[in-house]
Amino acid sequence: MTAGSPSLAAERKHWWLSNRKVVDKNLREARVLIATQEPSNVSKAVGLLDAALALSPRLEAALELRARSLLFLRRFREVADMLQDYIPSHKAGGGGGDDGSTSSLSAGDHFSIASSAPLSRERANLLSPGREQSDGDRSFRCFSVSDLKRRLFAGLSKTSQGDREWRYLVLGQACCHLGMMEDAMVLLQTSRRLASAASRRESVCWSDDSFDSAASEEGGVATYPFSESESASQLLAHVKLILRRRAAALAALDTGLPAEAVRHFSKVLDSRRGLPGSFAAGCLVGRATAYRAIGRLADGIADCNRALAVDPSFIPALRARADLLEAVNALPDCLHDLEHLKLLYDAILRDRKLSEPPRRPNHDVRYRDIPANLRTLNARIQQLRGRVAAGEGNNVDYYALIGVRRGCTRPELVRAHLLLTLKHKPEKAVGFMDRLELADDHRDLDTIRDQARMSASILYRMLQKGYALMAAVMEEEAAEKQRAKEAVANSAAAVASEASALRTAEKPKAGRNGESTAVAATAAAAVLQSVFCREVVGSMLSHRAIPVKYEALSC
Repeated sequence: MTAGSPSLAAERKHWWLSNRKVVDKNLREARVLIATQEPSNVSKAVGLLDAALALSPRLEAALELRARSLLFLRRFREVADMLQDYIPSHKAGGGGGDDGSTSSLSAGDHFSIASSAPLSRERANLLSPGREQSDGDRSFRCFSVSDLKRRLFAGLSKTSQGDREWRYLVLGQACCHLGMMEDAMVLLQTSRRLASAASRRESVCWSDDSFDSAASEEGGVATYPFSESESASQLLAHVKLILRRRAAALAALDTGLPAEAVRHFSKVLDSRRGLPGSFAAGCLVGRATAYRAIGRLADGIADCNRALAVDPSFIPALRARADLLEAVNALPDCLHDLEHLKLLYDAILRDRKLSEPPRRPNHDVRYRDIPANLRTLNARIQQLRGRVAAGEGNNVDYYALIGVRRGCTRPELVRAHLLLTLKHKPEKAVGFMDRLELADDHRDLDTIRDQARMSASILYRMLQKGYALMAAVMEEEAAEKQRAKEAVANSAAAVASEASALRTAEKPKAGRNGESTAVAATAAAAVLQSVFCREVVGSMLSHRAIPVKYEALSC
């Protein structure tokens, strides 16, 4: 036994040394492959790092290289799975709460941040004690126990804290690309604080001449990796900007200003820098809600279609589109969305968890609310089925869909339809995807485009059908009004012609009656004149004696 024990120890030592050599070899080869910046070589490096981590699971260098390689390959979900204990909103890792307002810092991290607090009055002195002396006594320096203690603790915490800094930086970038903006902001801020604390500790460990030597290296230019920190700072500024705009949009929606909410959501979605698909889907649903409050239901349905093209199992988008379809009385399509939503609820209750909570946030969806929501959903489905059976399924309110009032004029209808047609053409349905980041998605990009184009085609056909029916109704009403006007005009013309015929028929009778009347008047006048003369003469003869002159007649 005593003779065999040294050989056994040697064998164990040889096994440990062989594993160490294999790990070092894999690390060297992985660094060489990563330096080429070729995706295929980086994928091979990930395989080598996996083999190294199988032998040494806690090797910090291998973990960092693997995380950065996955980030370079845009495999963000694998980065989140690898470092999920550091995600603030992930409860399994002992991190922060649901709101993501606190980060999952370990005890060492909290100690480092506390140690990086504002320096004491003694540490704040920029000049060393030797330089504060007179010119003739520069060689004399006071021995400071506090300075020695400070440098000692800084050197001890430098290694452990520097190992954790890359985790927050890499995971913050991955969370940003996955749409977990609140977590990304917390992680990137933590990374910046840790980097500042490490820089301060390193400056404490330096001697008096270290600053001059660092500045004089390579022709007076300091060799520090500013590119990574600058990119992280720019990413943090972008995340803060879009979060502020989304907060302003939600505040405007809560205060009853839907037009202002639409403006803020549009600014977020039209950002020049790409947005993650899940985050953009949430903003699209928020803008759809604002569109519904304004009365632009077609625009709201289009936004829900885009959100569901990005993520078909996005519960808020399904609920919002079902509400919009019910508002326009498109009951069969509304029933289809509600049945899909019921299947998702059943799957959540069966699996007893939400689908991928850290990577696909469903915003206001909580597991404890699913049973109550499912009961309400079943009652709503039964009610809609009864309405469809009663014959209300085909009575779509196209006025509400197009966004015009009942009794509108033909120019108003044409203008509203033209604007919606130009905006929601199926050819333009996939244009919004150019501003989205759909990397690390298991679905094919062509499948997403086909889904967006198909839903846009359905909405476009609804708009065309509504315009055709409304135009036909308006034409029929105009024709009816024209026929009524023509009937009134014809009746007036008939009455006028009858009156003119009556007038023309009464003219000869009036002439004959006038002649007889004139003759009768003349005869009457003659009779009256003769009677008058006779009476006058008679009266004259009767009342007055006529003198007669008698003369003798001659024989």
